[in-house]
Amino acid sequence: MFLHTVLFWLRDDLKSTELQAFEAGLNDLISIESVKFKFIGKPASTRRPVVDSSYSYKLVVGFDDLAGHDFYQEAPLHLKFIEDCRSFWTRVQIYDGTS
Repeated sequence: MFLHTVLFWLRDDLKSTELQAFEAGLNDLISIESVKFKFIGKPASTRRPVVDSSYSYKLVVGFDDLAGHDFYQEAPLHLKFIEDCRSFWTRVQIYDGTS
C-alpha cells in the first residue's frame, strides 16, 4: 500500500465559486483509476499540542504501489487540478508513505 497525503492551505479570500471549483477538483482526483482508497476532509476539532490543524483541506489517496502513485501523478485529471486550482492555495504539504 502506498499513501499520498496532501494538506492544502487555501487563501482566506476565496470566493464561494472558487471553493466549489477546488472541492470539485478534489472529487475528480479520487476518480483516477489507480486510486484504491480515498479521503477528503477538513481539520478535526482535536486540540492538542502535537496536532496541526492549521490546514484547510486534506486529501489522502491510497494506491497498490508506487506505480499506481506515479500513474496518478501524470494523470490528466491530476495535472488539470493543479493547473486550475493552484491559485486557490498559499501552501501545499505532501506526506507519502508505504508499507
